[in-house]
Amino acid sequence: MQVMEFVFGIVSATEVAYYAYIYSVVSPEHYQKVSSYCRSVTLVAYTAASVLAQLLVSLANVSYFYLNVISLASVSVALLVSLFLPMPKKSMFFHATPNKEALEKPSGQDAVLEGGHEDHKAPHQEPLPTAGYQESSQRSNPEPGKVVLRSLTQWFQDLKECYSSKRLFYWSLWWALSTAGFNQILNYVQLLWDDKAPSHNSSIYNGAVEAIATFGGSVAAFAVGYLDVNWDLLGELALATFSVVNAGALFLMHYTLSIWLCYAGYLVFKSSYMLLITIAVFQIAINLSVERYALVFGINTFLALVIQTIMTVIVVDQRGLNLPVGTQFLVYGSYFAVIAGIFLMRSMYVLYTARWQKEAQSPATAQSPAELHSKESSHTLSTKL
Repeated sequence: MQVMEFVFGIVSATEVAYYAYIYSVVSPEHYQKVSSYCRSVTLVAYTAASVLAQLLVSLANVSYFYLNVISLASVSVALLVSLFLPMPKKSMFFHATPNKEALEKPSGQDAVLEGGHEDHKAPHQEPLPTAGYQESSQRSNPEPGKVVLRSLTQWFQDLKECYSSKRLFYWSLWWALSTAGFNQILNYVQLLWDDKAPSHNSSIYNGAVEAIATFGGSVAAFAVGYLDVNWDLLGELALATFSVVNAGALFLMHYTLSIWLCYAGYLVFKSSYMLLITIAVFQIAINLSVERYALVFGINTFLALVIQTIMTVIVVDQRGLNLPVGTQFLVYGSYFAVIAGIFLMRSMYVLYTARWQKEAQSPATAQSPAELHSKESSHTLSTKL
């Protein structure tokens, strides 16, 4: 099992590289639809696998061993398909050279997100080349050790520049916090279901529930591609609202004694998360230059895993609180309630700031009482004179 978990972790890391690869071959105005397509088609496949597993176990009495055989065949086919994908034509960091494709992306403004999406849909300003590009043009054959050191230095500079943007920072913060909680729910929801309805004396519909929940998530992810929303203004509010929904679903799963209500809470939770993570991915991608996709995605995912590890040690592990599975979901619900509170306060600040800026920029249609009093005094004085 430990070997399996190690291999699973390595393979899961390829999702970061896959999204970085996808965003590198499409223009920023298509990021929203591309994100929804990639996320939804993955969830549709997951739905089909869940339905197939449920049918094989419930109707054909197939053992779990053969489910693993089917999974092995599936990933083998995926490996063959991946061999036919176009290979990257260059290295982003270790052999980076200036080229037309790199200069078409506005790298000089990737951390300056306050201008809204219009700036990214029409990137006409001259980009600033990164330090890696500058140095590679200065030295055609640098030593390998210095290249690695220079690249690592550039990574840290890129991270500092990217996360200095408040908008990208908050989207990344939600990604890390919510993904940690979502992964924790996926790991332990089966145990919760078995606690609510023990498998030795109850009918098991876990596969069907996973299928329905994943299909709901795929529909939500697909719908994101067609939403016309000002995410710069309403993004944090959406994160806060659906985090409240997630918290409520987890509280329902904790307090209810009905397995069906527990299933329903999971359906709501997974669909809501898939909707928001799709939005978060393209919102972050649209504000980054191509060489920074994998860097930021990787850091966000790494932070999520660190938070999940800490949560597991504190809540689940015997060295920590070692809480029963039902109580764990009370903790997870409170965790998402805290996330909702953070982004609710942030959204109120963003909306208030936007309203204040709009009023400051618009021509004054009404005068303040002090201005009226001043004009009235001046009129009285002129009359007396």
